[in-house]
Amino acid sequence: MFFPISHAHVSPIYLVIVGFLIGVLGGFFGVGGSFIAGPALRLVGIDWNFAVGTDLAHIVGKSVVAAKRHRALGNVDLRLGLIMAIGTIGGAEVGAQLIQVFKRAGNVNLVVSVVSIVIYVGISGFMIWESSKTLAQSKGRNAQKKSMARGGKHDESAFQNVTKAIQRWRIPPMISLPQSGVTISLWIILLVAFVGGLCSGFLGGGAGYIRMPSMVYVLGIPTHLAVGTDLFEIIISASYGAFTHAIKGNVDILIALVMHTGAAIGAQLGAISTQYFAGPKIRLAFVPLPLIGAAIVIYTMFSGHKL
Repeated sequence: MFFPISHAHVSPIYLVIVGFLIGVLGGFFGVGGSFIAGPALRLVGIDWNFAVGTDLAHIVGKSVVAAKRHRALGNVDLRLGLIMAIGTIGGAEVGAQLIQVFKRAGNVNLVVSVVSIVIYVGISGFMIWESSKTLAQSKGRNAQKKSMARGGKHDESAFQNVTKAIQRWRIPPMISLPQSGVTISLWIILLVAFVGGLCSGFLGGGAGYIRMPSMVYVLGIPTHLAVGTDLFEIIISASYGAFTHAIKGNVDILIALVMHTGAAIGAQLGAISTQYFAGPKIRLAFVPLPLIGAAIVIYTMFSGHKL
């Protein structure tokens, strides 16, 4: 099927399948899925600027579906999500402007590819270390068995000493988040959100692959709440990101709509599945996904696609 906006020939079945998989991953991990969606669109010959903008457009609808389900499960901290949206929007605009700079320079595909690989591999490497160590400690104390008896929402982290140290930084104003059980500086929240937004605007998607781990490791938000809250925040930030990219001519709305038909179904399945896994296991299961995204990017770089 020919999509005139991006001047690409892509199978709609391929787009629906990619959308469904991203929907499942988004609902389960609280991510936009850009580490899969961007490379998957690039794999079929779509330029990175269109892959980034189109991905942002399609995940808005998917995130609405998944966030609504997580809200019903009690996994959304609305106050935190609204605060983070402010920082994310600022970061997304900076990221979108950077895309334009490299687009004009004619090397957007190469730069985004290299940055994607570095970030994806770095995230996975850190989470392998943290999740494995946390599960090993939990096994020694038999904590995982107890957590499953409480419905699988028990959460702990081998990185929690660093997290608690960050929470002790009394940089006013301090924000209390009763639902998440955290009191932390507003500036730390905004910094985490800005970095996530920067990655969102530059690499596409909701940047949950940055923000969800950051909410757990930096802010100290329980994993299940980080997943649901990130999806809620993605609705706001991805809407803005899609809008600013659309103005710049980087969105193929037809591709986005086709992908959403699969994503809407997958998102609900993913959200429901989180109820059966403890936080450390969700984080460990997340590890291969950025690596898959990195592998696809590397493949596109060396398989004859124009960079």
